[in-house]
Amino acid sequence: MAAPVTAPPPASNLRRIVAASLVGTTVEWYDFFLYGSAAALVFNKLFFPGSDPLVGTLLSFLTYAVGFAARPLGALVFGHYGDRLGRKKLLVLSLLLMGGATFAIGLLPTHATIGSAAPVLLTVLRLVQGFALGGEWGGAVLLVSEHGDAKRRGFWASWPQTGAPAGQLLATGVLSALTALMSESAFEAWGWRIPFLLSGVLVILGLWIRLSVDESPVFKAALAQAELRRSAAAPAEKMPLVAVLRHHWRDVLIAMGARMAENISYYVITAFILVYATTAADLSKQTALNAVLVASAVHFAVIPLWGALSDRVGRRPVYLVGAIGVGLWMFPFFALIDSRSFGSLLLAVTVGLIFHGAMYAPQAAFFSEMFATRMRYSGASIGAQFSSVAAGAPAPLIATALLADFGSSTPISLYVIAAALVTVLAIVCAKETRNRDLTDIEADGPDRTDVVGERAEMHAEARNT
Repeated sequence: MAAPVTAPPPASNLRRIVAASLVGTTVEWYDFFLYGSAAALVFNKLFFPGSDPLVGTLLSFLTYAVGFAARPLGALVFGHYGDRLGRKKLLVLSLLLMGGATFAIGLLPTHATIGSAAPVLLTVLRLVQGFALGGEWGGAVLLVSEHGDAKRRGFWASWPQTGAPAGQLLATGVLSALTALMSESAFEAWGWRIPFLLSGVLVILGLWIRLSVDESPVFKAALAQAELRRSAAAPAEKMPLVAVLRHHWRDVLIAMGARMAENISYYVITAFILVYATTAADLSKQTALNAVLVASAVHFAVIPLWGALSDRVGRRPVYLVGAIGVGLWMFPFFALIDSRSFGSLLLAVTVGLIFHGAMYAPQAAFFSEMFATRMRYSGASIGAQFSSVAAGAPAPLIATALLADFGSSTPISLYVIAAALVTVLAIVCAKETRNRDLTDIEADGPDRTDVVGERAEMHAEARNT
């Protein structure tokens, strides 16, 4: 394992980089989670009327899942150009796409106005959201990881991860306030549009901060090295995707497996819970939203703590605590909700998100440290987003279908436990990456022999030329 040689940047500069990544990811996750909450609460009535309530919810969650299907495409496109052009440019584009799609949803006519065209347009805008988010995550965490030093990379890189609970907190908070202040009929008629239209203001704020930061110094150095290769008439670099699949295919599979429990548990705990609490447990929408709201605040607070712990003990031990913990928590999770009290519901969601944070916090540094600089955006994004199609995308849909078919939470618990076992296996097979220096990671890749051979071939060809 390479010794850490990356010099830490000035503290003020690093804090600005962290703020830029955090604000951007918060806005994008706000947009994404807002859709998920609205899908559980109102979209079934506005865009899929005339259906059985659970069937309407299933159809609503189906459009929610479509957004995940576009995330791998976003990972491929943004990863490719992010590794060629830089992290910052692609992050600005992803923010504009996500914010524009969310704002447009707030203006979208419902089924009562334009008929079947309404759910079609809703699905198209959801695809744009998914495409943008597929490229956002990798760039945001890399911008911080590549600016920071190896000693505290887990802590600093965990801050963009807090954009998820911050976005959840913001989206749930706005919805909770509106449902508390408005009648149900007013909220369904026009009130639901307000949070989507607010996205326009948040995007302007995110762009202002994101445009003020510099490109990653690690990427600049790699780009300069690539320019020297071209001037020396060396063979052209392979496309980032091709290089990832050749040299880091094992790391991609590990990243995908690591995401299974993290992704599935999160959407069961934060999105499906709004369905389960209001139907099976007969709790009010306001009660369920308030529980997710408070638990998301705790989630936000614990993520940097888990990230800091991963700097001390390693990425793998912290990740394993989260995967095992969330699997063991599932049966108590639903048992507490079934007690039909706010305190029990809050405890169930909060503990679940604390365990989730143990997986999510070290994930940014862990995935960044797996890949070489000129293929890092592609590798981290592909590993993270391709798994979301099988994990987060169908999670609320599968959970709702299991509830409709069995009328019990037991199959849902077993579903999350199975995902936890896959993640534990992936982490056990992974190598510890703590203290790896991102400028020298190619020397420690799993296919070092191939890399050395390829470099020798390139130098020989350059001399012959």
